[in-house]
Amino acid sequence: MAFTSDLTVDEVLLIEEVGFEPVDLVMGSSYFHIGWQNAPWTTNMELGDVGRMMHGARRVALDRMMQHAIAAQADGVVGVRLELEREGHNAEFTVIGTAVRRRAGDGVRWRQASGAPFTCDLSGGDFWALVRAGFRPVVFSFGVCVYHVAHQTLGQWFSSVGVNTEMPAFTQGLYDARELAMGRMQWDAQAAGATAGLVGVSIEESSHGWDQHVIEMIAIGTGVAPIEDATHETHEAPRVVIGAQDW
Repeated sequence: MAFTSDLTVDEVLLIEEVGFEPVDLVMGSSYFHIGWQNAPWTTNMELGDVGRMMHGARRVALDRMMQHAIAAQADGVVGVRLELEREGHNAEFTVIGTAVRRRAGDGVRWRQASGAPFTCDLSGGDFWALVRAGFRPVVFSFGVCVYHVAHQTLGQWFSSVGVNTEMPAFTQGLYDARELAMGRMQWDAQAAGATAGLVGVSIEESSHGWDQHVIEMIAIGTGVAPIEDATHETHEAPRVVIGAQDW
């Protein structure tokens, strides 16, 4: 059957240029009920039960997308998008990407350490540039932290009314939540064999309507590794390019 893809025409051509062909538009979904975890009113702390659920729900959707890619005999998935739609205490988690296959038949060398297809949230153009530079994507990594930020005591509230001042509990809570999410993302990438680091990292903060003192921090990035192939040409031969306006 003809392939399906959410890549643009330019992206498809760039992926083809570095030896891959699109196979299928793959996706995975999960639908979860989000429970509640109590926290002390004046204490900064991670809400571990809720955080593990938010991470696990995304992992279930990602694993289902991977099973779809494996069934399509793909070597990897590019342009991965992780989406969340929430209504009340229920949420739908969806992961979508384009499965690709190595034309030369050596796709095993491009897979994760576990043998699973590689995943990345890179666009077709970024994927092309990464491969031309001598690196390969390994895994779409993410880390989640749901964190409760302490409320002010009545005395603290009265002392800060009408005053421009930093709120240390919120500042420290944001730092803690970011560090926990980032660390988990890095561990996830390292476990999959991303020895060179992560690219395209982004951090998103939201509350999902829980409460202004309960935040979710999620860090997302693509773990990469060097292409260990002496015959891999990382750059085209230099050439002269003259713009039309120079004539």
